[in-house]
Amino acid sequence: MGHSAVAFIIVIGVLVFIHELGHFLAARFFKVGVDVFSLGFGPKIFKKKRGRTEYCISAIPLGGYVKMVGEEPGKALDPADEAVSFSHKPLHQKSLIVAAGPAFNFFLAIFIFYVLYQFSGIFLAKPIIGEVLDNTPAQHAGLMAGDVIKTIDGKEIHSFEDITRIISSSTGQSLDMLVNRDGRPVPVSITPEQREAKNVFQETVDRYVIGIKGSGEVFHQSLNPFQAMWRAVSDTAGLVKLTIVSVGKMISGSLSADNLGGPIMIAQMAGEQAKAGLVNFAWFIALLSVNLGIINLFPIPVLDGGHLVFFGIEAVTGKSVSEKLREKMIQFGAAILVALMVFVFYNDILRIFNGG
Repeated sequence: MGHSAVAFIIVIGVLVFIHELGHFLAARFFKVGVDVFSLGFGPKIFKKKRGRTEYCISAIPLGGYVKMVGEEPGKALDPADEAVSFSHKPLHQKSLIVAAGPAFNFFLAIFIFYVLYQFSGIFLAKPIIGEVLDNTPAQHAGLMAGDVIKTIDGKEIHSFEDITRIISSSTGQSLDMLVNRDGRPVPVSITPEQREAKNVFQETVDRYVIGIKGSGEVFHQSLNPFQAMWRAVSDTAGLVKLTIVSVGKMISGSLSADNLGGPIMIAQMAGEQAKAGLVNFAWFIALLSVNLGIINLFPIPVLDGGHLVFFGIEAVTGKSVSEKLREKMIQFGAAILVALMVFVFYNDILRIFNGG
């Protein structure tokens, strides 16, 4: 448990620091005064003041905040502070300051993936057939276990992932393959067929297949800086899409909200990934960083996304949302977040009692 607690504090500390650093640097860039930069909430257990800003670590490590000058609309402001007041800045600058927090979470994920790919490369499955399933296009076309697929419709095949991608997007059109069998080239014509399969959400979907399984053999591929960056960006984009789709499915009810986890589950998983090694732990931080970035962009008052909605309304109507309405919406948003926190804690406790 102690191991998990330390891993949890490291994970949350990194994610919160990067998120708040985004807000802080953007605020400083646009010359907005920052009174407090805090990791955590509640009583301050460490604080140090440099210039105007008080940097502190607070007792409850479940978040953090950057307190900017003039951030609270309607609050009395010293006329001398108007030049560095958040509320007195142009709308686009305020929007960029708010959006910088989630953006830095996405940048962190890209950075972690880039470092991992640049220094460790990637492992891919070799394009070798391990098994041909009965009564499938592969069997009818004469493919055999041990065949190495070299090209499909003239496209070079480097990994089994290439095979899956091309076949899945074939729309059932006939494909010309060239395979290496016992050192000699063998041309094969094959037409993928549509069959039911389970997707990542365990939903039944139709997918084009030819009926082969890989041999399980893998190879290591080094990546140059450009390849590593491209893969880091594409993997982060893929995680963003997967997370958004998952949230949408939970809202629609097609994916159980029981999958949601809170601090206890994160602590357990952080401990497990830390034990599995630095690469797994770093990957876990990147995954959570993407999740944190997306969650903060939800259009819920209190979150960054809620503030961006207020700014959007101001951009369209030409006037800011009234203080009274803003206050009520923020209270509503806070209630939603409290309810969500209670729910995820409930899920965590159920997992503990169920041994999950």
